[in-house]
Amino acid sequence: MGARCSKLGFCWWSSNFKSNVPYSSDLEKCGENDGMKLPAFREYSLDELKVATSGFAVENIVSEHGEKAPNVVYKGQLEYDNRWIAVKRFHKSAWPDSRQFLDEAKAVGQLRSERLANLIGCCCEGNERLLVAEFMPHETLSKHLFHWENQPLKWSMRLRVAFYLAQALDYCSSKGRALYHDLNAYRILFDQDGNPRLSCFGMMKNSRDGKSYSTNLAFTPPEYLRTGRVIPESVVYSFGTLLLDLLSGKHIPPSHALDLIRGKNVQMLMDSGLEGHFSNDDGMELVRIASRCLQYEPRERPNAKSLVTSLAPLQKEIEVPSYVLLGIAHEIASPAQGSKLSPLAEACSRVDLTAIHEILEKVGYKDDEGVANELSFQMWTSQIQETLNCRKRGDSAFRSKDFTTAINCYSEFIEDGTMVSPTVFARRSLCYLMINKLQEALADAMQSQVVSPDWPTAFYLQAAALFSLGMDNDAREILKDGSSIEATRRPST
Repeated sequence: MGARCSKLGFCWWSSNFKSNVPYSSDLEKCGENDGMKLPAFREYSLDELKVATSGFAVENIVSEHGEKAPNVVYKGQLEYDNRWIAVKRFHKSAWPDSRQFLDEAKAVGQLRSERLANLIGCCCEGNERLLVAEFMPHETLSKHLFHWENQPLKWSMRLRVAFYLAQALDYCSSKGRALYHDLNAYRILFDQDGNPRLSCFGMMKNSRDGKSYSTNLAFTPPEYLRTGRVIPESVVYSFGTLLLDLLSGKHIPPSHALDLIRGKNVQMLMDSGLEGHFSNDDGMELVRIASRCLQYEPRERPNAKSLVTSLAPLQKEIEVPSYVLLGIAHEIASPAQGSKLSPLAEACSRVDLTAIHEILEKVGYKDDEGVANELSFQMWTSQIQETLNCRKRGDSAFRSKDFTTAINCYSEFIEDGTMVSPTVFARRSLCYLMINKLQEALADAMQSQVVSPDWPTAFYLQAAALFSLGMDNDAREILKDGSSIEATRRPST
């Protein structure tokens, strides 16, 4: 461990990133299963999915798949290969015909593309109707575009989202699945590499669980309002509304956007959060493509293949991986390729700071037991109370997510030197991560390990800091070390 830590200061960034944006010569490949390592579509038992989702536990409900009541999506992990999955559970009134459900699920399950969050199975037992898909850990386009916290979605990533989505629709169309139901920003998900993917759930034909489009008439294709039917051109119309989302960072009604375009007020469409960090020419071209998609007459709209052709030349920073553009740490390989991680290790591998905070808060100081704090009676009576008060103030701020105050209180506790606590270093490390002071976070996580050399939490927090610093190889190694230590400790706990 010491050798690995000593070389951290000598890491460098590689500029030899392989482009992950295929152009026309590669477009055919994006629909193949080569190297995707996806299982064949299969029927799961209800018991298997109950185990995977901890009995459809409330805490496993995920909103990032954009599904609304009465249908719910759960995060789960398969017991036999540790693969993470998303399980959509339909309301009992949906899909009353079990044969129709199975046939439709199997048809969608034949699709395999790196541009889709692929369907890998289903379950049809009694009144239960469930779909099983790849789990996408980095939430939806809606979250990154409309509800961002640190920085708006970069222009290059917006162009990549448009291009990848066009490729997904083109692939589906080539496989005879040109219809997509309620295409919107919730249906675009980000995988562990930060690549945008189209949810396969919208490929299922409409059932009794709801309408093909949302009830917001301002965003509904005009022909659907007239006939109640979805046609391939309706999907292109919805693609146009998504282009408006990407341009503006808001959900703008197409009629209002077209009025701005006709009045040559295109600048009012652009997201002010981008602060001019985009090409005006590219912006105008995206506006032009959106306008074509939003034509009132379906026959005047482009098809998916021509959208791919139009969007390919706009791709920028093609050598930069998607996870960099998205501003996320690159994850370790899927747990399906190794042993199952503990909740804290898994949260640190994803740099899910909210989950890490919840776990550390729940665990408290039980892992400080056994740490030597040799104090004389005189020191105890004269200093210990004030030292403990510093820690209590830090804990209170930590609990309420006032991370700057927590850092100050924990620093006072540490600098006093009366007591030594690996948990305080761990908590201060997370606080530094929360305010993006990454080197300080790494230093505290390492100090936590110095105090308690065999404490897995110290290793996991180092991994989270290293992932945040872009030092993925070191992060994976130390995460592996922490998991090994934790595995040896489990029998005695």
